[in-house]
Amino acid sequence: MHKWFNRTPQARLLAGGFGLVILIGAILLMLPISLMPGKQLNFLDALFEATSAVCVTGLTVVVPGQTFNLFGRFVLAILIQIGGMGVVLLGILLIRVAGGKMGLKTRSLFVAAQNLTDYFDLQKLATIILRITFTFEAIGAICLWFPLMRYFNPLQAFGHACFLSVSAFNNAGFDVFAGGDSLIPFAGDAAFCMTISILVIIGSFGFLALIDLWKKKFCWRKLSLTTKIAAFMTVFLLSAGTILLKFTTGQTWLEAWFQSVIARTAGFASYPLSAFSNGALLVFIVLMFIGASPNSTGGGIKTTTAFVIGLKAISSSTAHDEDSCFFRKVPNLVFTQAFTVLFYGLMVVFIATFLICVAESHLALSDVLTEVVSAFATVGSSTGITASLQPVSRVILIVVMFTGRLGPVTIANLLVTGRAHSASFTEENVLIG
Repeated sequence: MHKWFNRTPQARLLAGGFGLVILIGAILLMLPISLMPGKQLNFLDALFEATSAVCVTGLTVVVPGQTFNLFGRFVLAILIQIGGMGVVLLGILLIRVAGGKMGLKTRSLFVAAQNLTDYFDLQKLATIILRITFTFEAIGAICLWFPLMRYFNPLQAFGHACFLSVSAFNNAGFDVFAGGDSLIPFAGDAAFCMTISILVIIGSFGFLALIDLWKKKFCWRKLSLTTKIAAFMTVFLLSAGTILLKFTTGQTWLEAWFQSVIARTAGFASYPLSAFSNGALLVFIVLMFIGASPNSTGGGIKTTTAFVIGLKAISSSTAHDEDSCFFRKVPNLVFTQAFTVLFYGLMVVFIATFLICVAESHLALSDVLTEVVSAFATVGSSTGITASLQPVSRVILIVVMFTGRLGPVTIANLLVTGRAHSASFTEENVLIG
């Protein structure tokens, strides 16, 4: 077993780990012990729910608050927590509890899973990430408990607060309210919406960036380039999204802000997407596709990827092609990685949208595209078509959610066969544009 573990490629181990957790979660969710009296869940629907939870997406084919009992909701919360932290990080936690040590393979898996570029002191880093996660979730649960007591008795409010805090920080977008209307009934509650917003923003900012901010005492000059880009893009996307959504829909400023935040891969809703204008829906889709920052609980192609691609496009159009920002030059390898992520992301969205359009010819393209981008970027927002999709479309979305959580490049690495060639061909120029 140890030899197999060491010889197996990292991409396969990551995919296998997530796949195993999803399978176990699906089995648990479909058992009668997890369901409300009189409720049944077939394997495909249970698999969809488990995949959505582990991939911290939030798309659902049932109403969780009307389908799962206390145990089922607990299983759902655990799956979300595992998905947000990552299977490898959970494994490191278990190793620490058991008093064991991290081997080289475990360290390399952690580096791959967290999108790191170096090994650092990984055991210490993993501990810090766990502390950040549980600290903010605990604070979030307490802050949500008070506004929720206006709608529920103290015990029910506490249960909802704990679940929502885990869901929000991990950018999952699940809720267990009985109505199935997400957070629309609480759209006017500023304290509630702002608490959810802050949890989503912190969870989507990236653990390394949060650590960097704390260690450098929020001194902009001392921050790493990645942290600066993540901070700049976070402020820019939230501000631009709020303004654009405000003037393309009938939302209040609070609702527009909240929708701009949750488009960063959270999946909650304070305003129905089905009521969005085409312009607002386009803005929302772009925000979803970009998603969160690297090394965070969110998905999408990541804020740094979008920034680097924009930087290269602008830099290549000017007289001085310096590829620099914030007084730092960006390496050429980073641009290659960014365009690779963009290419595979667009391909996944295009193929899945095409297949679902074929299977669901009665649906509007905008609805299908929203659903697919939401699944790929692990957002969970929907125009309301998820529950009505045919089994084949649900399977496609399961694959898309899985791909989006692991990353399309990681999935592509699973399909790579053969060895690299030692020889290379003669270089020749290609006309572009």
